Amino acid sequence: MPRRTRSLAAAGIAGVILAGSAVAPAVAAPVGAGWGRPATTDRTSPTEARRVDRVPTPRIDWYPCYDYAECATVRLPLDYDKPHGATTEIAVLRVKARDQERRIGSLFVNPGGPGGPGTDMALAAPYYLGDEVLDRFDIVGVDPRGVGSSQQVRCFASVKDQTRAYAGLNVAFPWTRAEEKAYVVASKAVGRGCSTTGRPLSGAMSTAEVARDMDVLRRAVGDRKLTYLGFSYGSVLGQYYANMFPDRVRALVVDGVLDPRAWVGQGRDRGLLQEDRMRSAQGASRALREILARCDAAGASACPLAGGAARAYETVAQRLRAAPLVIEDPDLGSVTIRYSDFVGASLSALYDPAGYQQVVAITAELLALTDPATAAPARERARAAVVRLAAEARQQARRYDFPYDNNLETFLGVDCTDANHPTDAASWPERAARADQRDPYFGRAWAWATSPCARDTWTVRDEDVYTGPFDRRTSAPVLVVGNYWDPATNYRGAVSSAALLPNSRLLSSDSWGHTAYGTSACATGAIDAYLVRGTLPARGTVCTGDVQPFAEPVGGPAADRAETAKRTLAGQGAPRRGEPKRLPPVVAPLPAVGTLTVR
Repeated sequence: MPRRTRSLAAAGIAGVILAGSAVAPAVAAPVGAGWGRPATTDRTSPTEARRVDRVPTPRIDWYPCYDYAECATVRLPLDYDKPHGATTEIAVLRVKARDQERRIGSLFVNPGGPGGPGTDMALAAPYYLGDEVLDRFDIVGVDPRGVGSSQQVRCFASVKDQTRAYAGLNVAFPWTRAEEKAYVVASKAVGRGCSTTGRPLSGAMSTAEVARDMDVLRRAVGDRKLTYLGFSYGSVLGQYYANMFPDRVRALVVDGVLDPRAWVGQGRDRGLLQEDRMRSAQGASRALREILARCDAAGASACPLAGGAARAYETVAQRLRAAPLVIEDPDLGSVTIRYSDFVGASLSALYDPAGYQQVVAITAELLALTDPATAAPARERARAAVVRLAAEARQQARRYDFPYDNNLETFLGVDCTDANHPTDAASWPERAARADQRDPYFGRAWAWATSPCARDTWTVRDEDVYTGPFDRRTSAPVLVVGNYWDPATNYRGAVSSAALLPNSRLLSSDSWGHTAYGTSACATGAIDAYLVRGTLPARGTVCTGDVQPFAEPVGGPAADRAETAKRTLAGQGAPRRGEPKRLPPVVAPLPAVGTLTVR
C-alpha cells in the first residue's frame, strides 16, 4: 500500500498541518568534511557553550505512557547563568523508532503557538509523520517551560482573579469602541498579572531559554547533534537554536516560517506592532482573495457565491459591522454572530487545506440570514447550519472557569518576553485600525493578539534573551519550507529567513492551509528525505498541494475527511506501518485572545 500522509491541519496539529504533485529530484546536501557539513561552520559562542555545557547531563527516567509512548520529567535551570540555582520542571515524551536496529537518533518536534505542547505533537507523530521517519527516529516532544505538562506559568493567584482580569478578552478581536476600551483594560490587567504573580517563570520563558533546554535534552537522549522539525512559531525556536548553537545541528527543518528579526523587532522597528513587522494578515488576506477569485472562475456548479464572491463576502462584513446577527434557538438560547466572529471563523477555516469550503459556506449562510428578503426555506436551512456551527464553537470555546487555564499566559510568556512591542496598550485601537486598512479583515485580528505585551504593563524581562545575529552558518543545512497561501506565517517570512541563513535551502509549496508538511507527496517526501538521508530538494523546487480550491464540489470528499478520520480513530492506538494516516488526539490551534487562532 502506498504511503499516505495527512496534513497537520487535518491531523489537528497547530501550531499546528498524496499522489498528484510533481516531486522535484533530491540532490545531495552540500558536503564538506562529513554528512551535510559545509567547509566552514560558525561556532557556538563561548557564553552559550558555558551556559549549557556546565549543566550536568540529566538522567531521563522514562516510564510507559499512552499505550505506545514513554514519558518523563526533567528539572532544568530556571536561569542558565545559575546552573545550580532554582530549577523548573520540563515534561518530555517520546515515541521510539519502530526499527531500533537502524535507528538514526532522536527527532525533536515542536508545534508552535507559542505555547503548544510538544509532548502532544510527539504523541500524535504516528498519525502524520512518514513511515521512514517513524522507522528511523525516536520522536521526542518537549513541553516548553511554563507550558502543558511542564511546570505551568500562572499569572493570577486564583481562577476568580484570572476571570476578572480576562473579562474584556472574550471576543475574537474588538470592533466597537466599547469592546476596544474593555480589551485595553483587560490587556493591561493581564500584563501586570504576568509581570508580578507570574514571576519568576513568566520572565524565564523566552525562546532562548527553550533552545538551551533543547540542547541539554539533546545531550540527555544521547544525540551528538540536533535533528529538529518545527512548525509555525516552532520555526522561530528552530532558527534560534541554529544561530545559538550553529555547530550542533545534524538536520533542521522549519515549516511555516517567521522571520526571527521581524519576530524580535530591532532598530527602528522596536516600537512597531509585531504584526506590522510580520504581516500575518497579509498572508490571510491574499489567501481569502484568491479563494474568492477562484470561486468566481469555478462557476455556480462548484461555488454558490460565483459571480460576485468578493462582493458577497464584503456585504456580509458590512451588515455585521453595522449590527450583530442574533438568532434565537430553543437549545442554545440567544446566538450572537458579530463581525469579529465572521472574520475569526474565516481565519480559522484558512488554516485547513480544505477550509475554502467553510469560508464559502459560512459566507453564503450569513448572506441569507442578514437579508430580510431571503425566502423562508432558505432562511431555515441557513439558520440550522449557523446554529450547528455555534454549538460546536461553544463546546470548543475557552472558559475561564475550573481548572486554571493558562493557554493565553503561555503564549504571552514567550511573545512578550522575546519581542519588542509598543509602550502603551491604549495605542492599539489606532494601530490595529491602520493594520486593517492595509490588510483588510485580518489586520485587526492579528494586531490585537499582542496587546497585553505593551511595555508599560508587561514589565518582566529575561536578561538572557537572544536578539541575534540570525545569519550563522550551521554545521548542516537548514531546510526552510514556505507555503504560498499560509494565513498565519506569511510566505515572505520563509523567503527572508532562507536568504538570511547562508547554509539553507528554500522549499516552496503552492498549497493551502497552515504549513506544508502533509499537503503533498512532494513536500512531505522532500522533508522526510532531508531528515533521514541529508538530501535536499533541488533549488527552486515548488510543490503543489493535493487540495486546491474548487477542484471538487463544495461539500465533496475534502469536507468529510477530518470527520471520517475522527470516527476511524476512535478507540484505536498507533497505526502500524503502511496503514493510512488518521486524525491524532486533537492538538487544537492555540487561541491567543478570545477565539482568535494563532500561529
